[in-house]
Amino acid sequence: MNAVQTTNPEVASTIDVGGIATNYHDVGEGDPVLLIHGSGPGVSAWANWRGVLPTLSQQHRVIAPDVLGFGYTERPEGVTYDMATWTQHLVGLLDALGLERVAVVGNSFGGALALNIATHHPERVDKLVLMGAAGVPFEITEGLDKVWGFEPSLPNMIELMDVFAYDKSLLTEDLAQLRLDAATRPGVHEAFSAMFPAPRQRWVEALAVPDADIRALTQPALILHGRDDEVIPLSTSMRLHELIDDSQLHVFGRCGHWVQIEHAEDFLQLVGNFLARA
Repeated sequence: MNAVQTTNPEVASTIDVGGIATNYHDVGEGDPVLLIHGSGPGVSAWANWRGVLPTLSQQHRVIAPDVLGFGYTERPEGVTYDMATWTQHLVGLLDALGLERVAVVGNSFGGALALNIATHHPERVDKLVLMGAAGVPFEITEGLDKVWGFEPSLPNMIELMDVFAYDKSLLTEDLAQLRLDAATRPGVHEAFSAMFPAPRQRWVEALAVPDADIRALTQPALILHGRDDEVIPLSTSMRLHELIDDSQLHVFGRCGHWVQIEHAEDFLQLVGNFLARA
């Protein structure tokens, strides 16, 4: 593994995972926690988790990779982007880091990947945190269709960020420009647009984990969701709570798809207490 010298905070360390140069953040000491980001245009681990990494890493070793096809992880030609490929890459990262068992925190699309790792590789997952998670069937929302169908422009990015956040004071043109710049780096939009082409309901179904597999989970799960989420409906987390026997569900009012940003203090307290459970 190599630390990359750069002033860009999104670029951290690089490790070879099955021949793929993988960008990941590795901070703190203690029981390991894997953070899996969502699937917005221009997303990276740093963009998704930057506000909570400093606090989580006070008690844990926190691993936050750029999922294959996103951020600054290599995008090999001819790769097929699907649940099996993403899951294999993330489990391969754990192997490369020598981590046998981790707690997994998954956001949105990352929640579906967390569920898939936990159901296909249960011996690797100690606890699950699912935040605004996909992973069960639902009728695609207008918001998610906009996310996956994003076409690069500043007005489109401003409109998209409005979908993500309940608190509109978080949204600035400068922030939108930063995310647009990230979404339009060479090769980024091409990879993103290849992941979820229209019609997009099929990709919701492709991210779904069978109910029977979710019911069979024995790991404890903390499920978090913004009541006003316009991207992933609250009904998905309610269904996950029904399916996972050892689970607790916390719903945040006045909160969209960005629980870890809009309710950062409560997020950190809930997740910290949950991860500290014996």
